[in-house]
Amino acid sequence: MKTFWKVFIVSFIFFFIAIFLGSYSYIKSNKYRMETNTSGGEPKIEEESALEETSIKTKTYSSLSEAFKDNNRINVILLGMEDIRTDTIIFATFDPLSKQVNAISIPRDTYIHRKGYNYGEQRKINAIYGDHGVEGVKKAVSHILEGVPIHHYIMVDYKGVENIIDSIGGVEVMVPFNMKYEDPTANPPLKIDIKEGKQVLNGKKSLEFLRYRKGNNNKEGYIDGDLGRIKAQQQFLQSFVDKVLSYRLPVVIKKGLDYVKTDIKLWEGLSYSRKALGIKSDDFTFNTLPGKAELKSINGKILSYFIFDPVEVKKALEEIYNVEKTSYKSIK
Repeated sequence: MKTFWKVFIVSFIFFFIAIFLGSYSYIKSNKYRMETNTSGGEPKIEEESALEETSIKTKTYSSLSEAFKDNNRINVILLGMEDIRTDTIIFATFDPLSKQVNAISIPRDTYIHRKGYNYGEQRKINAIYGDHGVEGVKKAVSHILEGVPIHHYIMVDYKGVENIIDSIGGVEVMVPFNMKYEDPTANPPLKIDIKEGKQVLNGKKSLEFLRYRKGNNNKEGYIDGDLGRIKAQQQFLQSFVDKVLSYRLPVVIKKGLDYVKTDIKLWEGLSYSRKALGIKSDDFTFNTLPGKAELKSINGKILSYFIFDPVEVKKALEEIYNVEKTSYKSIK
């Protein structure tokens, strides 16, 4: 049965939690050590001075391939599931030196060709998980993003998001218009009724806000469809980050850990949390994959796709990875 949480924020919450995992005990003791397993296990994690890290100047690279090879960024894909489809895909990258977190939301209708998959719906990135699992999604996202390495994945249950948002007292957002929608066949049944205007949404209302796409008559909703929903979710996410950074992180972590599925190991989470100490809300940047919506005919069936722009994608990644400016030519 379908899981209708459909939330941009869901997965990113747990990237946020992952990099802070263990931070509470680290801050208290500031003496944490994890020794290397002599049989070839986890690497050694030791305390480093903040002065030493901040004294390292940001390196400039001559190409993306060089940056991908030498940079120490931590890259994660964040997945929000609807049954066997990825309703939400976010690429999130964290720079331990600058403390910058850059997130690129990848629309679920992004067109991607797979040999042997010739039906219209199979050409959308949200169909890849059902056929190839997490590894397939990682490869697809890496392909779209110029071969960027992806180190981890995170998937989260929608109930965890509701608990987390309630644990911080809700999130303030500007609701752009009255949102009304009902679907009694959803599991659980869905009834969205949120008034327009600035307000603090609790966990239940936040999920409704993030799940909303259009009204029952298909007339109300975001003018630009799923891209409009992504913009609203990004507004929500920024507000969430501002709130949670001023809150008690152990409370947030405790409320959400039971709902996360990830390949981030405990020792990695502890390492990331140490690297993330000092991060601020201004260090987070949210963007959408460059491109535009288009209609395409596949085997006689016309569907709406999001066509990403390779030139603009490359520019965006070069900006994130501090690559020297290059000249761009149109890609046909």
